[in-house]
Amino acid sequence: MPDYEFSPASGDRPRSWISKQVLIVLGVCLPVILALAIWVGVLTWRQSSMGATDHVSAIVLGRCLTYTRNMHPELRNQDCKKILNTFTSAFVSKDPCNITKEDYQPLIDLVTQTVPCNKTLFWSRSKELAHQYSGIQKEMFTLEDTLLGYIADNLVWCGDPRTSEVKEEFCPYRNENCSSTATSVFWTVVSQKFAESACGTVYVMLNGSRTTAFSKASTFGSVEVFNLHPDRVHTLHAWVMHDIGGVERDSCLGSSIKELKSIVNQRNISFFCQDDYRPARFVQCVRHPEHPSCSVLM
Repeated sequence: MPDYEFSPASGDRPRSWISKQVLIVLGVCLPVILALAIWVGVLTWRQSSMGATDHVSAIVLGRCLTYTRNMHPELRNQDCKKILNTFTSAFVSKDPCNITKEDYQPLIDLVTQTVPCNKTLFWSRSKELAHQYSGIQKEMFTLEDTLLGYIADNLVWCGDPRTSEVKEEFCPYRNENCSSTATSVFWTVVSQKFAESACGTVYVMLNGSRTTAFSKASTFGSVEVFNLHPDRVHTLHAWVMHDIGGVERDSCLGSSIKELKSIVNQRNISFFCQDDYRPARFVQCVRHPEHPSCSVLM
């Protein structure tokens, strides 16, 4: 049998050299791959979480004292420390995704405040304008102009079963896997109470620059309008406001407002609607005095 000797073909390299190249590539790429995996993991976690407000307890207590001592001294008898303790007891040391309405019931029972008849103003997708309007028309009350709404406005909070402290880091977003967060349940409960307490003629400010001014998925459309008591509320006035210079996508003649009218009428409550309610339009025009739509008002 002939004794053949095979030599590496031109361009070939010994196996040991190839192994070294593989190790070098892995050494360079592996840290990058690991870093990318960690970054994706952190991003996914952050997308399912939102920043909790730092020092929530101190903010709530401070706001309560400001509201009851300076803004509404007629509520001076409200015990702000007790209100704070009752508020935090609703969610501290509990699963942040499994808060119930009953958890907040002691707080609802504790805080007593009466909004005068004919002075309740709801809003949906028009928070800033509604607050600007109620800030000028001091006798009007949005939910955030009440004590409970004021102390919690724009805050995010939650607890953790592993600690007895208010969580100062991240709280879960409300989603299909976490539908009962401490913050969302609070607003559902106080919104329901706000609507149940309304009387006389009530008002709602809606955003006609949105595709649908009224949405049954909003807090007003899913909670507040269905908790107006016909024996206490006889009329709902809707104000469909449009952004200055913006597109008018919906109006009092639109299908969403017709749906709202149907819901209200079925509850034996009268319904009226007005596009760009003049006093609220004046508030909008403060920032846009030169706009043609504002010049007409002058």
